[in-house]
Amino acid sequence: MLLLEVISGERLPKPDKGKMRFHKIANVNKALDFICSKGVKLVSIGAEEIVDGNVKMTLGMIWTIILRFAIQDISVEETSAKEGLLLWCQRKTAPYRNVNVQNFHISWKDGLALCALIHRHRPDLIDYSKLRKDDPIGNLNTAFDVAEKFLDIPKMLDAEDIVNTPKPDEKAIMTYVSCFYHAFAGAEQAETAANRICKVLAVNQENERLMEEYEKLASELLEWIRRTIPWLENRVPEKTMRAMQQKLEDFRDYRRVHKPPRVQEKCQLEINFNTLQTKLRLSNRPAFMPSEGKMVSDIANAWKGLEQVEKGYEEWLLTEIRRLERLDHLAEKFKQKCAMHEAWTKGKEDMLSHKDYESASLMEIRALMRKHEAFESDLAAHQDRVEQIAAIAQELNELDYHDAATVNSRCQGICDQWDNLGTLTQKRRDALERVEKLWETIDQLYLEFAKRAAPFNNWMDGAMEDLQDMFIVHSIEEIQSLITAHDQFKATLPEADKERMATLGIHNEILKIAQTYGIKLSGINPYTNLTSQDISTKWDTVKHLVPLRDQMLQEEVARQQANERLRRQFAAQANIIGPWIQTKMEEISRVSVDIAGSLEEQMNSLKQYEQNIINYKSNIDKLEGDHQLSQESLIFDNKHTNYSMEHIRVGWEQLLTTIARTINEVENQILTRDAKGISQEQLNEFRASFNHFDRKRNGMMDPDDFRACLISMGYDLGEVEFARIMTLVDPNNTGVVTFQAFIDFMTRETAETDTAEQVMASFKILASDKNYITAEELRRELPPEQAEYCITRMTRYIGPDTPSDALDYISFSSALYGESDL
Repeated sequence: MLLLEVISGERLPKPDKGKMRFHKIANVNKALDFICSKGVKLVSIGAEEIVDGNVKMTLGMIWTIILRFAIQDISVEETSAKEGLLLWCQRKTAPYRNVNVQNFHISWKDGLALCALIHRHRPDLIDYSKLRKDDPIGNLNTAFDVAEKFLDIPKMLDAEDIVNTPKPDEKAIMTYVSCFYHAFAGAEQAETAANRICKVLAVNQENERLMEEYEKLASELLEWIRRTIPWLENRVPEKTMRAMQQKLEDFRDYRRVHKPPRVQEKCQLEINFNTLQTKLRLSNRPAFMPSEGKMVSDIANAWKGLEQVEKGYEEWLLTEIRRLERLDHLAEKFKQKCAMHEAWTKGKEDMLSHKDYESASLMEIRALMRKHEAFESDLAAHQDRVEQIAAIAQELNELDYHDAATVNSRCQGICDQWDNLGTLTQKRRDALERVEKLWETIDQLYLEFAKRAAPFNNWMDGAMEDLQDMFIVHSIEEIQSLITAHDQFKATLPEADKERMATLGIHNEILKIAQTYGIKLSGINPYTNLTSQDISTKWDTVKHLVPLRDQMLQEEVARQQANERLRRQFAAQANIIGPWIQTKMEEISRVSVDIAGSLEEQMNSLKQYEQNIINYKSNIDKLEGDHQLSQESLIFDNKHTNYSMEHIRVGWEQLLTTIARTINEVENQILTRDAKGISQEQLNEFRASFNHFDRKRNGMMDPDDFRACLISMGYDLGEVEFARIMTLVDPNNTGVVTFQAFIDFMTRETAETDTAEQVMASFKILASDKNYITAEELRRELPPEQAEYCITRMTRYIGPDTPSDALDYISFSSALYGESDL
């Protein structure tokens, strides 16, 4: 009975003091009744056998007492007492060499297991590195002596008996080992509390690191956008084609070199933000709110503004290049026409001002009159050229030509000269008409020659001008139109040749008459400066320019055909890449909502998609090369495809962002599942419910569909409760519920997380039930890094009779979960 009082800590009925047999039997029955009252079943054990000294029965009863009061209360992870004690020993001795605890007999013969248990909890008592497996008796005695001296565990076993027995007594060793479990139970509780605090602090430190990393990345990206937009908004045009082409090359370098890394940073920023929010939600922390102006939506809006400015800048560059190209062509054409006109007008004013008719003969006067008529005909023919010069000058001004002042000055000079020529022409005609009656004869043949030669000469001037005219085309159809016009011109050459022969025939007729009648000619036609040699020379020039024009047109045909090949080459790839990107987007969307496999299988599938997309990048680069060749060849349209390079770039960036975001969502689902202990079947059930009510099949549910989904899962929703749930799953009031938000809500509803109260309870254990904790206790119980983390953030505890280094762990625990400011 005394043994039961000591081992149970309870008082038993008062024993009978007599020494007779029936007194002893009565006392033993009281002891047996107490054992039975504790739920222990005694089989075949009676008071008479114990009193009569039945050793087997006595030992059986003692083992039953030990098992009930010393071992039965041991429990590790809901196992039986024996299994729990064995599991505890295995965990504590796992790091030690030469120790493998599998039972309570043979595994303890070499003594290393007992020494390992002591060293694990009190390393200052035993130097484990000096123990040898081949010295079992020494190891056992060391463990027995240390346990008796320092741990108050009596020496219940004999080292020689354990070593020399093939299979030591299991019950004896189990009884002895249970004493170690009870001796170290308090330290175990402190270790558990320290582990809980370490875990909570590690999560908080990681969250703070992710917040700082997000703020840094967001600041850098926004600063880059802020610096880039003014450059793209600069619309100051250059004066030369070379300078504008250099701007276009700088823009291409920006697209190829500077922007892609920023696209990757933007994608990584969104991934980090989603991962951080998921970790905060899983650890029951408040959601992370970035600094003002650094929200994901702020970055997305800034990026959208950048792309809009970028698109406008590219369109402006191409428009400016076309404008400069047109200006160069017009300026060259203006100079050519001005030169021809100035060459024609050279000396005309002096000629019209000359009063040669005052001393001329009758024949000469008539000749001068006819010559003047021919000049007027020529003057009228040149009216079109002057109008063309003025029209070109006006267009150059409208297109803001950089040297417009010179053009205007030259054009004004030509117009002023042209007006003066008209005035002088009219004055000379008036003078000739006054003396016309004095002249009666005229050389009709010279007159006819002059009248026919002047228009024909003007036609040849126009033909030479057209044959030497510069042209610019952008398609095969346009060059074919020029070739058709040129062919039509060549078709008129036989008729022109007849006119040339007729004109030269007049001159030959003059020579024939002069030779026939012996007329001595001065060799000068009084009605025109044109000669038969001039006609012949210009005709030869026209015939020489025709094949040169043919060659120029054919070269342009070859260039346009090469451009057409570039268009078809680009279109062939774009018509493959565009649908491929769309298909991959749809396949990724289907994988993200597929419930056929596990999340790991989805992740593997998405990783394979991601690798395929990365491998496909070479096709995008090749298409970029073809697009650059097209732009270098000044090709700005393509009728063979509806896909532009801008469409492909936007689709590619969306595909990269979609696969990265989808992988991140699956990773968060895995993280949620593992952290919350949610089974794959639960996730599949959530996904199946979401897919059923996702009526538009766009990965989102309307509020009405979401309400129907919750009702189908057993929620009894009123308007107020549903409004509260909507603020959780749609905090930004977008009007839709995404799959990730739905999963987060369901995991919160079905899983448990650490709370501020649990952390407070853990700190209270470390502080020995005090309402404060000291820096010394934190450094003793926690790892150095996390101990210093707590010391630097905990406020001083104010209270009566508290030491100066007392710290307030209650407010600190509340702050970890957003209940106060940390």
